[in-house]
Amino acid sequence: MEENKPDAVITVLEDGRKVVDILTVRFSGKRKIDWDGVEQYLKKYIGKSYVIDETDDVIFIGSDFPDEYAHSNYNKKAHGTIGKAKANVSQAIPELIQAATNISFRSNNDPKHNDDAKMGWYRCTVYFSIPITDENRIIIGKNLFQGRMIIRCVNERKKYLYDIIDIKKET
Repeated sequence: MEENKPDAVITVLEDGRKVVDILTVRFSGKRKIDWDGVEQYLKKYIGKSYVIDETDDVIFIGSDFPDEYAHSNYNKKAHGTIGKAKANVSQAIPELIQAATNISFRSNNDPKHNDDAKMGWYRCTVYFSIPITDENRIIIGKNLFQGRMIIRCVNERKKYLYDIIDIKKET
């Protein structure tokens, strides 16, 4: 990517949904995704924070995020188009946070997360598109996806992005 060109842009569909359009396919290959490469890419976000437009909540990116995102239990089942979509949406973390919608809260019920999510979890809906390319890497269309952004709440003012799961291709 050129230095001044964005990795993604937010567009608003006719029905009012905000969609994060990924502009390039950085992580290709449906059979074998370079999750270690995705993890390394995500490290550039550590220590930064972004705001959800709908609620003005500030979401931080912690040092545990790249590893969780790239090596979560969800990824073991995320093959083919879904795995490729999750790998490539990693290019648009700031835009995804900004465009998140339908925010809901869930208490923490897992003792494993008593320290890192003691105040519970937030789940948000995100929409994004990934370009479809031909054999010459020319963009010939887009696939639209919906996913759930998981945010862990450490205390009343500290919310950290945890993962993106439940990715589904829209028809």
